[in-house]
Amino acid sequence: MGRISLTDRPSAAGRKSAFRQQRAPHYKKKKGKVPHMKAYLILEDGTVFTGTSIGSQREVVSEIVFNTSMTGYLEVLTDPSYAGQAVVMTYPLIGNYGICREDMESERPWPDGYIVRELSRIPSNFRSEDTIQNFLKEHDIPGICGIDTRALTKLLREKGTMNGMITTKEYADLKEPISRMKAYSVKGVVDKTTTKEKYVLPGTGKKVALMDYGAKRNIACSLNERGCQVTVYPAHTPAKEVLADNPDGIMLSNGPGDPKENTAIIEEIKELYASDVPIFAICLGHQLMALANGMDTYKLKYGHRGGNHPVKDLETGRVYISSQNHGYVVDMDTVKPEVAEPAFVNVNDGTNEGLKYTGKNIFTVQYHPEACPGPLDSGYLFDRFLKMMEVND
Repeated sequence: MGRISLTDRPSAAGRKSAFRQQRAPHYKKKKGKVPHMKAYLILEDGTVFTGTSIGSQREVVSEIVFNTSMTGYLEVLTDPSYAGQAVVMTYPLIGNYGICREDMESERPWPDGYIVRELSRIPSNFRSEDTIQNFLKEHDIPGICGIDTRALTKLLREKGTMNGMITTKEYADLKEPISRMKAYSVKGVVDKTTTKEKYVLPGTGKKVALMDYGAKRNIACSLNERGCQVTVYPAHTPAKEVLADNPDGIMLSNGPGDPKENTAIIEEIKELYASDVPIFAICLGHQLMALANGMDTYKLKYGHRGGNHPVKDLETGRVYISSQNHGYVVDMDTVKPEVAEPAFVNVNDGTNEGLKYTGKNIFTVQYHPEACPGPLDSGYLFDRFLKMMEVND
């Protein structure tokens, strides 16, 4: 079980690479030559966008989703919640500040593909170590630039999330590739993204067990910089093992995919719920806790992904701007007041953004208080979690 120090990390926004389990090698700054090979984005409804290939030139079929963040493209690329998906960035210019590896939310990028309007060839940032073009190529991630991402986003909003293909091959007949797209589904991504071994981030304060379902790095960091000792567990760690370590609190992380797929994990969460240990859950963790308590989830038409989503605290009436990345939500019609009550709601579409569990020291949110990228408005929720653990002493 490895131990990692975060003592030289200055802030949540400027994370230091000492947080990494294994420091990435140093890269010299490079100019990223964008190749001029034609590429195609084909959607399962037969729509074809023609652009220029970036990154790897291999062919990929994936679920196409869009993110509305204006900055933070590296955090988006390295967010494990995008495993099994290809990401469209709606902001028109991507890559202008290069690759700043200390900003990465995991050790590698996770999307199957990357779709942008314009890719900056020469980044301008004193922290930049590489270009997006080289970064994508290094990790064998195909992409396409030079397409009308506004038209693509509008199409996804009108018709809903679709599967698609990024390819450099020009298909005369789309029947075969469309059949592959329709057969594709996001599967097994929690197992793919979770840590393989338990490890500890040392601290002198409360002991927090972080269940890693595809956790972003800044969740653990947000706890650790508040003094917590954070033990990160693989997704399928039995609840008995976690509880045997006597944590002061349990954190259920974000992660990719359909929450209902994780039946074994849901059974373990039932045991965690039955304990008296305070629990705070984010995103996928929020959905899994709901499923463990008899509620249901459903897939949104096109999801919430970006750093500009307003959520309302139903207790105070205050609205926060939040960072979000989810395609599924808890069905409010299945929430029973004797089990939980709504705590936050999405101002745009009225969907659930958080639950407070009745008679339990448990609260969960659908959005990302750890940000990265996005606003830090909701960072106070980590402080609330600390108070829950203190009250439980």
